[in-house]
Amino acid sequence: MTGLSFDPLLPWALVGAVAVLSTLVAVWSLWRGLRGWLWRGLAGLAAAAALSGPALQSGIRNALSDIVILLDDRSASQSLPGRAAQTDAALNGLTRQLSALPDTEIRRVTVGDDPDGTLLGTALTKALAAEPQTRIAGVIALTDGLAHDASQIPANAPAPVHVLLTGTPADWDRRLVIEEAPAYGLIGQPVTIRLRIEDQGAVPPEAASAPARLHVLLDGEESRVLDLPPGVPLDLPVVPEHAGQNVVSIGFDAPGGAVPELTDRNNSAALQIQGVHDRLRVLLISGEPHAGERTWRNLLKSDANVDLIHFTILRPPDKLDAVPVDEMSLIAFPTHELFMERIRDFDLIIFDRDRVRGILTPQYYDNIRRYVEEGGAVLVSAGPEMSSVESLNLSPMGAIIPGRPTGRVYDQPFLPQLTDQGRRHPVTAGLTGAPEPGRADHWGRWLRMSQVIPDPRAQVVMTGANDEPLLILNRVGKGRVALLTSDQVWLWGRGFEGGGPQLELLRRIAHWSMKEPELEEESLLADVSGEVVTITRRTMKPEAPPLRITHPDGKVETLDLAEAGPGRFSARWTAPGPGLYRMTDGEISRVLALGPAAPREFEETVASGTRLQPLVEATRGAVLHLSDGIPMLRTLREGRPAHGQGVSGDWIGITPRGAASVSGMTHRPLLPAWAWLALIAALALIGWLAEGRGWRRGA
Repeated sequence: MTGLSFDPLLPWALVGAVAVLSTLVAVWSLWRGLRGWLWRGLAGLAAAAALSGPALQSGIRNALSDIVILLDDRSASQSLPGRAAQTDAALNGLTRQLSALPDTEIRRVTVGDDPDGTLLGTALTKALAAEPQTRIAGVIALTDGLAHDASQIPANAPAPVHVLLTGTPADWDRRLVIEEAPAYGLIGQPVTIRLRIEDQGAVPPEAASAPARLHVLLDGEESRVLDLPPGVPLDLPVVPEHAGQNVVSIGFDAPGGAVPELTDRNNSAALQIQGVHDRLRVLLISGEPHAGERTWRNLLKSDANVDLIHFTILRPPDKLDAVPVDEMSLIAFPTHELFMERIRDFDLIIFDRDRVRGILTPQYYDNIRRYVEEGGAVLVSAGPEMSSVESLNLSPMGAIIPGRPTGRVYDQPFLPQLTDQGRRHPVTAGLTGAPEPGRADHWGRWLRMSQVIPDPRAQVVMTGANDEPLLILNRVGKGRVALLTSDQVWLWGRGFEGGGPQLELLRRIAHWSMKEPELEEESLLADVSGEVVTITRRTMKPEAPPLRITHPDGKVETLDLAEAGPGRFSARWTAPGPGLYRMTDGEISRVLALGPAAPREFEETVASGTRLQPLVEATRGAVLHLSDGIPMLRTLREGRPAHGQGVSGDWIGITPRGAASVSGMTHRPLLPAWAWLALIAALALIGWLAEGRGWRRGA
């Protein structure tokens, strides 16, 4: 870089005055007809130029090396058979060729795995932005071309971009595509999963004509097997069987063919469908009006997810009041409709101080017993009638009630206490203000309860007067039964002697009866946060055995659980990757799906340069297959086609840029001072001679 600069010996105003005066003298001499006017004017201007101090200024240039970006794709899809070896061989070969070129540097960029897939465009954009555009001589990408951020691929580049694809033209793959999958589903109601089988690449004829054998598993248990041809969409109905996470696993057998498919990693998918209740339906039957009746009603009406039907018996058949029926505004109790026709529509039936007095026939009570054994739930909140001849235990329903009354009623104040089982059971564990052994704090007292003998298979979680059972829980067949041997829980709601967790306790009892997963006493729970899984085992036993975890690839791992509280054992475990994991401790099992329904890296596996083709064409580069060999490297002028076919095979080119940097400046006067003086004197002498004065003086 060279230029002209000025360093005036006098202020610019004086230099300009000399130039203007010289010009005026030349013009005046011309007007007077003097023959030396031009030379005298030039002498004056030369003097003005000498006073301005002209100098030549030059930069010191340092040549810069060219940069070639070598992009190395190491995402999961590049681990398919043969691709890693192709990438390594091409990387070594190109590195040798580039290292042999003078003044050429290699910038290697490695693209790894990301939760969003292969971010090839993002990596390429960052690599181009990180280097001076005047030094980039070329970009070479070793990849399968399966970029998941196509919108981030730049539209152009300052040098040729070449894509060298791994794999072979004969590659093919068959995959399972989940088009639609619900996140939630009503328990017992079918939800639809839309799926299809898709073939990619050069599919062998014998495989293209063969349908896929689909296996559908729900919570690890196979539910159905069916055949599905490729390209045909299927609406698969699945029924969530329980509240909480229902894991649906769908997969198909590897297809046959002379050429095997690329991978079976995309032959299956795991989905999680959260099972929810469609508004819990509760039937509350109050045997008579009493102070605690509104407690149950307020609790159930406050929950927006509960549909409540409440009947209170105001006029039993044995009541003689001489009032004609047609003069009463009471509703007849629809016993046949509720207990014969519609009983299975309810999730929970609550008997609040109800008794046997001819309203319900033995057939109805027997139907309630079958309802529980088939999966229903009954909660009995008993008063003194439990110990009378009208007790529900004397009906056919007595076979499922978890306590047999002795006939004795404790009509005295007592403090409700938790048993050892109660401190472990989710219904009562951790209740607000629960009294602890050795501490003086306690809940408010109750005033009455019935004495019962608990069923040996039942769990007594609370006791009352004389340590007699106050709250008993039991499983009967597929259903649940809870028995509260006192009708005094409403005292807690009124704050009597400090009160207690009335609403919390009743809510837990009701939701345990309706099989809410969070309140199961024997359960295996998993809370996923990223790759870390917090595993919690709830059990009524004093210890929890080690957990056996089966990985998607069949590997088995053992995990010890540490006690985290009464009835709770937990551990934190880091999953090695996405997939379907099976957990069991020998008694209870759980299926856990981690990551997306199918790994995104394996949604497409057949190598393709389609996404990078626009960038390659814009820079006059090439998309080549490494299965045809590693191309030779050439240098060529900018603007020339950067690829071609040679004698020894394909070649690709880079464009040397010849970039340089300026490290300093030189400053040299245009003419030395003596040269300016000689020039001015010569011009003045020529002007004098032109006027002829010297010759006339000599004559």
